[in-house]
Amino acid sequence: MKRPEILSPAGNFEKMKAAILYGADAVYMAGECFGMRAAADNFSVEELKEAVEYAHGKGVRIYLTVNTMPREYEYPLLKKYLLEIKDIGIDALIVADIGVLMLVRELLPDMEIHISTQANAVSSMDCKAWHALGAKRVVLARELTLEEIKAIRAAIGDEIELECFVHGSMCISYSGRCLLSGNMIGRDANRGMCAQPCRWNYTIRNYEIAEEKRPDMKMPIEEINGETFVMASKDTCTIEHIPELVEAGINSFKIEGRMKSSYYTAVVTNTYKMALDSYFSGKYEYNPLWYRELESVSHRDYATGYYFSDCHKDANLDKTSGYIKDKAYLAVVSSYDKNTGIATLTQRNKMNAGERVEILTPGRVGVEFVVEKIYDENGEEIYATSHPYMKFKIKTPFEVKEGDIIRQA
Repeated sequence: MKRPEILSPAGNFEKMKAAILYGADAVYMAGECFGMRAAADNFSVEELKEAVEYAHGKGVRIYLTVNTMPREYEYPLLKKYLLEIKDIGIDALIVADIGVLMLVRELLPDMEIHISTQANAVSSMDCKAWHALGAKRVVLARELTLEEIKAIRAAIGDEIELECFVHGSMCISYSGRCLLSGNMIGRDANRGMCAQPCRWNYTIRNYEIAEEKRPDMKMPIEEINGETFVMASKDTCTIEHIPELVEAGINSFKIEGRMKSSYYTAVVTNTYKMALDSYFSGKYEYNPLWYRELESVSHRDYATGYYFSDCHKDANLDKTSGYIKDKAYLAVVSSYDKNTGIATLTQRNKMNAGERVEILTPGRVGVEFVVEKIYDENGEEIYATSHPYMKFKIKTPFEVKEGDIIRQA
């Protein structure tokens, strides 16, 4: 059984480095145009060159999203963009539009092509058609059950790679093809500008819905055949089902979240890496602490999406459920002195002396300890850190290394 790759989100360079440090085999990112997350920081062409050099130096692959649906007038810019990135060493382009695919094949004939979930592939015939057009991999629609994925794998053999989302937010639309954002505020989700109105907070009064920050933009509540329709789903979490996913023949485990924090990227990547390591050790045993790790990051209530049950019944979000934020990401280790046991940290959020914290290191779940004392860069004792990216020092009860994360316990 071939080990699936862990494919992690890289909304910017910091998030990419976190993904790589914590176990990603590949990362996906967008340039400054034609990606489905225009609100992420994204990468200029020069930054893409730096990212490729950094990732390849760590043995990690880079996939670039070019998965919007360009209009006619955008193709001259797309052609210029593809020629700019042609020779910088990107490992694959993720595309959704057949016109984009054909232009990539024309201008970048040696480029590996992956078909985005935006293309809504739900069958073996879909996969074979995309493969015939030059695609090596298909990112399957989120709306498939695990049994359907297994049937697709059986029908296509091993030549076509399959990628599936195993963790993160789900769209309320068909694999992301949504008109809601464009309809409500004029930001076209299919061109990278989704405002995520499915996740806003709404109130109901006098048979009308209004969003809390837009009280004057009212929408009537309608009932059709005895049903009303609600928005926002639970987030996907499949950490309890790693053996089933591996044995279904999925080549790439994709983590959603280019707009989430670097802490989120590190924790989720690390957790799925630990689970895969356990499975391929030949002594797999589910560790409940993995789920605890995933509960420490920004998320809504978890479900298994469409994989194992009727999503209509199991993945609708309880409207009393709020968005669960990250545990406070307090600091990151810059260096460690083995002789003194002193770690130099860079602040991300305020930390106080006497505070109970956890340290997260690649390949392990968080370990708790108490910060007895805090020192500034000059070794003077202080009560608390005071500003973002401040350098300070603490004594740790065990060895740490650069990149380890200190978080709220």
